[in-house]
Amino acid sequence: MAEVAGTTEPNTNVDAIVATLKTRFGDRCATSAALREQHGHTTTWIKTQPPDAVVFAQTTEEVSEIVKLCAEAKVPVIAYGTGTSLEGHVNAPEGGISIDVSGMNRILEVHPEDLDCVVEAGVTRKQLNSYIRDTGLFFPIDPGADASIGGMVATRASGTNAVRYGTMKDAVVALTVVMADGSIVRTGGRAKKSSAGYDLTRLMVGSEGTLGIITEITLRLHGQPEAISGGVCPFPDVQSACNAVITTIQMGLPVARIELLDSLQVRACNQYSKLDLPETPTLFLEFHGSEAGVKEQSEMFSAIAEELGGGQFQWATVAEDRTKLWAARHDAYWAGKSLKPDADIMVTDVCVPISRLADCVLATAEDIAAEGLLAPIVGHVGDGNFHVQILVDLEDPGQVKKAKDFIERLSLRAIDMGGTCTGEHGVGQGKRKYMQREHGNALEPMRAIKRALDPDNIMNPGKILP
Repeated sequence: MAEVAGTTEPNTNVDAIVATLKTRFGDRCATSAALREQHGHTTTWIKTQPPDAVVFAQTTEEVSEIVKLCAEAKVPVIAYGTGTSLEGHVNAPEGGISIDVSGMNRILEVHPEDLDCVVEAGVTRKQLNSYIRDTGLFFPIDPGADASIGGMVATRASGTNAVRYGTMKDAVVALTVVMADGSIVRTGGRAKKSSAGYDLTRLMVGSEGTLGIITEITLRLHGQPEAISGGVCPFPDVQSACNAVITTIQMGLPVARIELLDSLQVRACNQYSKLDLPETPTLFLEFHGSEAGVKEQSEMFSAIAEELGGGQFQWATVAEDRTKLWAARHDAYWAGKSLKPDADIMVTDVCVPISRLADCVLATAEDIAAEGLLAPIVGHVGDGNFHVQILVDLEDPGQVKKAKDFIERLSLRAIDMGGTCTGEHGVGQGKRKYMQREHGNALEPMRAIKRALDPDNIMNPGKILP
């Protein structure tokens, strides 16, 4: 039996709520162990904590109805999109009802003349880009997984294009959100800017389902560039590659993508994606713009790389070649796992000011070597964000402790450099312990907002706030 949110008392209401939901939604309310386990699933190492039931919602009004029932009984509610989050976001530590919005996958409106669209929360990024391709527009935020747009908003997701196009906080114009009492709130219109009232849209972006459940999103779109040029450049060491990134950004070169793979990650990508890159620290790059602009940007970066010891460029101007390179980058998680197929992966990310990037990556690489960890590094280094995948046996307490200790040192290192314990994965359960160090007294206003909007703590309890 589940516990009352925020307490250790048994929640005697949850069985009654599940029975009511089964009557109302029939087969769309599931209580099988397999489905509940799946909806408490996390793609990394945090232990699964399943909900008491899963309801497959199809409309905003249905989400509202479910939340109203749960609010009356003080039963926790956890939103679920595609389940690709990495820090235990969809776990149900106090039981409750998982609301699966994957069936809410309709693209409601596209306004090519205004460069925006309105989608339901279950639409995935690949689905959206396929739908709008013929309009000459695209949606640039691209985390490695084919995540749902609602989940990407909730975790303030990012991706390889962030250095030019920003993150989800830059892409979201307005939201429809079901609040903790079941009321439906619209956080804005389609205007490109507004000075009217509190910015509730930004409050909800990155709130990880702890303040409300996002059901519809108005997104900014971008025109497909006239020309794209991409390629890879090897470097003798990680520090040289990072310094090339720093110089590129500080010079204002409008690079669209600039990604770092350390030598171990390059080896993994060669093995998994059938590439033949030199197994040395490597930058993946892409430039967007006019034919002349792309050519000039490519030449400028070549000069920077040469000055900092970069090797021979391999430019990929053919679309198929670029697609293969970026598919390999997006498959970095699975490529990393191929280094030791029987191992589990503990993934973590941090972000630092661009001026401290080389310091942080180098210190992290030294830490990995000193601990004898098998842990490739890959990152969206154009905005100071990088990831580490630690291959461990989760049944070995010694290995797990060593990995956890490494993640703690990395998180604190980034915070002490003026950065953050997570640049895009989100806080969830995994990074809650670092929030005090990162935010200090700012945690109390966050708690005050949580108490005001969710007084009974039913919205995804146990996440973000320590």
